[in-house]
This record gives sequence, C-alpha cells and structure tokens, in this order.
Amino acid sequence: MKPLMLQGHQRAITQIKYNREGDLIFSSAKDSKPCVWYSLNGERLGTFNGHIGAVWCVDVDWMTTRLITGGGDMNTFLWDVETGTALGKIPCNSSVRTCNFSFSGNQASYSTDRAMNHPCELFVIDVRNIDSSISSADPVLKLTMNEQQSKITSMLWGALDETVITGHENGSIRIWDMRAVKELNSVNDHTASIMDMQMSSDGTMFVSSSKDCTAKLFDSDTLMLLKTFKTERPVNSACISPLLEHVALGGGQDAMEVTTTSTQAGKFDSRFFHLVYEEEFARVKGHFGPINSMAFHPDGKSFATGGEDGFVRIQVFDSSYYDHTFE
Repeated sequence: MKPLMLQGHQRAITQIKYNREGDLIFSSAKDSKPCVWYSLNGERLGTFNGHIGAVWCVDVDWMTTRLITGGGDMNTFLWDVETGTALGKIPCNSSVRTCNFSFSGNQASYSTDRAMNHPCELFVIDVRNIDSSISSADPVLKLTMNEQQSKITSMLWGALDETVITGHENGSIRIWDMRAVKELNSVNDHTASIMDMQMSSDGTMFVSSSKDCTAKLFDSDTLMLLKTFKTERPVNSACISPLLEHVALGGGQDAMEVTTTSTQAGKFDSRFFHLVYEEEFARVKGHFGPINSMAFHPDGKSFATGGEDGFVRIQVFDSSYYDHTFE
C-alpha cells in the first residue's frame, strides 16, 4: 500500500470529505484555505479563498455543486464548487464548529461555539437559492444549547432530513426533531468529548469517536448503542466501510501532548476493526502526528486521512485486504 501524499495546507487538517461519487476530496485546515483534490491522482484542483481564520468544518452536497465551510473567523461560507466563488457569507457570533448539508441539499445546518457570552447555537438555513442576501436572512430554525447540553462538537443529518443528530463536548449524543423543534432523545454512552460522527453508507447507523479512547456504533434512529471499539488513545475520527464490515479509527494523543513524532511509535496509526466482532485486525502507519479526520472512499476500495502534520494521505487497499477473513 503506497500512499498518495497531498501537500497543499500549511497547517493541521481539521476535516476531510469525499463527494458522493468519490472523485473529489475536500479538505479544511487551520490555514484558512479549504482545498479540493482529485482523489485518483492527488492533484489539487484549487482552493476556496475567503476565510481569514482556521476552517473547522467542510461539507459538500449530494450533487457536488455547493460547498459549505465554517471557521474560527466567525463566518459560514457557501461556495460554488465548480468555480470556487463564494455564493454567500453568513456572519456568526462565535466560531463555527460544524456544518452539514441535508441529503436533499435544500437545507444546511451549522453550529457555533459557546464563547464571548454567546451560547452554543444550532442553525438550519435554506440554501435553495443563495445570493448575497443570505447574510441577513433569518434561519429556518435556531436551537440554543443550555449549560447542561454543552457545546456541539459534531453533527449529522438523520433520515429524510427530519432529524439532526448532534455530538457534544460532555460526551452526550442528542437527536432533534426538525419539524417540532424539540429534542427527541439523548444518550450518554461516551464519557468525554465527541470528536467526530460519521454515517454508514445506508444511513441506518453511525459511528462516533471520542476522547474517552473509544469509538461507538449507534442506531441512527433510536440512538441504541450497538458496538464499542476500544483503543488506548483518544479517537479523533472513525468511519464505516461502505463495502465490507469494517470500521477505521484514527487518532493519537492530543496535539498539545505530542512529544515524539516518530511514525514507528505506533501512536498515529489508522486502526481497522471488524464491525461485528469489535476486534482490531490491521494498522496502517503514516502520519507524523495525530490523525484529525478520516473518510472511506464511497466505493470502499481506498481511504483518506488528514493529520496534524498538514498532509492528506490516500491509501488504496491491496488485494489481500479483501481476502482477509475472520476465523
């Protein structure tokens, strides 16, 4: 497995996303310029220029026509993917931590941090026809988190765009009804901050990764805990293979605590677990520093990781990966 190394960011990667077909990878980093790459050969197509601070989140819609990013400069941007032009800019009261398009692509959601006497808030906006007036338009829906609910650190849209699932700093996961604008359910299976949540390809379940050194698999409708994948280090990102019953975990120490950056130390590997048996069966070395975000290619034949070292690495699986069977 020889990786493709995508070098275009000056600072640590914060999030990477494939589009639906898997021919493009979108990456955001702490250097204010989200990038788009060809996943086949690692060629950089371009950057989206407009942010003036770290970009914390990125998402692309179903048709790969629009991109949404949120940053530490307290702005949410909507972009045209083809031309790279900013279609709209929404100023916020604090840093934008998460952003997602709904499956229909008609709505987008984003959440802001609790900072500067402003509470953590979740917004849903209509993005069917975007122009410069979106900066002053009222959101379709706005939810304010109280002290008990804590800051949103990760977010997913549920089935049929009727619900939104949020992961929080205190380890709780909540599901919200978008029509009734109320909380439907919450679980506290994690004991530390949730770093990332990713849906399975069929949308029936999602995997959450947490600083409590575990990744957990939940039913996306009932939030029932299905599986737990345990490691010795904080898990920053986890994703479910669309092809086989595998889950990939990435993480390492907190970036602040890293002293040795040797890849041999085994702290920064991508780790593969069997979805059903919860057993680790493989590791892939690579990054000089923790993995911050990872994603499977939609065809399940490769995966990408984004690290604290500013690189995006694409690993294509060898044939032996598909032949691996559990005794």
